[in-house]
Amino acid sequence: MGSLCSKGQPVAQEEDEERERELTRQLKQDDRIEKNVYKLLLLGSGESGKSTIFKQIKLLYNTGFDVEELKNYTPVIHANVYQAIKILYEGCLDLQKKDVSGEYMMRRENMEHGKRIAEIGDGVDYHPIGFLESDLIAQIWSDPAIQATYRKANELQLPDCTEYFLSGVDRLAKPDYIPTEEDILHARVRTTGIADVVFKHDGHTYRVFDVGGQRNERRKWLHLFDGVKAVIFCAALSEYDQNLFEDEGKNRMVETMELFESVLRHPSFEKTSFLVFLNKYDIFRKKVLSVPLNVCEVFRDYNEVQGDQERKISHALQYIKNKFDEIYKRNTPGLGTQRLCWLFETTALDPRIMKYTFELVDKNLVVSSISLL
Repeated sequence: MGSLCSKGQPVAQEEDEERERELTRQLKQDDRIEKNVYKLLLLGSGESGKSTIFKQIKLLYNTGFDVEELKNYTPVIHANVYQAIKILYEGCLDLQKKDVSGEYMMRRENMEHGKRIAEIGDGVDYHPIGFLESDLIAQIWSDPAIQATYRKANELQLPDCTEYFLSGVDRLAKPDYIPTEEDILHARVRTTGIADVVFKHDGHTYRVFDVGGQRNERRKWLHLFDGVKAVIFCAALSEYDQNLFEDEGKNRMVETMELFESVLRHPSFEKTSFLVFLNKYDIFRKKVLSVPLNVCEVFRDYNEVQGDQERKISHALQYIKNKFDEIYKRNTPGLGTQRLCWLFETTALDPRIMKYTFELVDKNLVVSSISLL
């Protein structure tokens, strides 16, 4: 979804540099006059769901989104739809070349419709989805060849919101459409630079920072966060069989584990506690029953347990937790209780699960004399 909010490179670079200078000034000022502000840093690879967690924090503990903010998400959501169709259409064409069974042969009219919508998805600016476009998109989405392509979503760079938006595209085309909070949680726009939210809870003030997840974004900002109270590190459980947006030869779980290790080693976080959110647990529960963990190169030694579905899911989850715990221990020598680490399975889209998770986080951090939420 890279073109969604892209700008010319010189302009974007200048804005990033100004944002860094401003952020540096703000953080220095915070250190002087806001001793009781607890700073938390959200980190994770691209597509880990950390920005969805950031939005949940705003909904659960801040003011949420006003009507204007909701409306501002309409073009983002429409762009998600156009680009999802583009990816599906082009993916279907590629699969046609490799498969002689005819499973990926679209209906003739949908070939034309798909080409038309894909051309829109190729652009930077997208015109709003009207009833004509929604009808075409609905026809394309219902095509058996496109559905067969969607079942291979792990081989494509499809956003998780694809089915959510495409299955209800007629709703998005209404002239009076205003995105719901659930729509906003599903909406995908790549984080560039840094976003932050400030809120008060139980007598304390918190400031949560969301840092861009792609490699080039992380490099620009990490050095600014020396002294944060805790790092919330987001890892997508379900993406052990998928590759990166920015490097299609690199497995997402491998990248996530390497990032976790590098952040643990970063001088700025030597004594910082870590909260590892193993996110997209809902997707993981379904996937792990049909896609074995050992398709991922760092999970080659995994042996599936025999038993019912819940036992298989629980066993796979614990295996991944152990892997992250091993990385933490390997990179926390001699620090004792100066740096702690907790792991939580999360579903960022579910407010009930996230609220419960934050309550667990709070209890753990209070024990270590760090207050959260």
